[in-house]
Amino acid sequence: MPEYVIHPLVVGLNETDQGVMTYLKGYGKRIYLPIYVFYLEGGPEKILVDTGLEQFMVPPGVAEELGLEILEFEDALAKYDLQPEDIDIIIHTHLHNDHCENDYKCTNARVFVQKKELEFFRNPHPIDHRYFPDLLDDVEVVTVEGDQEIVPGISVMLTPGHTPGGQSVVVSTKKGRAVITGFCCNDQNFPASGPIVPPGVHLDLIEAYDSVQRVKEAADILIPLHDLSVGRRDSIPE
Repeated sequence: MPEYVIHPLVVGLNETDQGVMTYLKGYGKRIYLPIYVFYLEGGPEKILVDTGLEQFMVPPGVAEELGLEILEFEDALAKYDLQPEDIDIIIHTHLHNDHCENDYKCTNARVFVQKKELEFFRNPHPIDHRYFPDLLDDVEVVTVEGDQEIVPGISVMLTPGHTPGGQSVVVSTKKGRAVITGFCCNDQNFPASGPIVPPGVHLDLIEAYDSVQRVKEAADILIPLHDLSVGRRDSIPE
């Protein structure tokens, strides 16, 4: 089975409240959320997890202050001698717009999403305003249901709650199973002691809690989807 290296690429930045990440905790603390594309290197296919934002603004000095290199999508791929049309597979954690705005540039990619997520994406409830159903108009979508292997060494694990069909991506590495969470969170959702904390934004709180717990138990290497420390690493594992 292939062993992969995960390259986190920062392709955007949002400022928000910690309570958006952690249910009933951290309200009033302003934080920055990096928006990631993850390049999975190690197999014959060129694979991305999410494609991030297409347009964004970063206040002067913030990237340097945070220790991040924040690049446009094409420039981020170019770090690994890739162009959007080189990508074979995109695996989506979920379909909020900040995770899929650059899909259309990857003209040769198959895009893997959970069936429940795609159905909600196409007919979203107005309570969740971050679904833009035209973002997948020009790509080849492949639906999966539940836990499923995508290619040898890479599988998805259904982790709903934040969204109806969030899926965490399980990656075989030389240091065990790395899990990229299928829901928006940072390190504060996984405290060193005490219970886990579900996402502050969710459509089903009980499902969200259970999904965080499931990921924590499954991961040898845990990669929270919006954690700042992830973007300071070129490769996982190093």
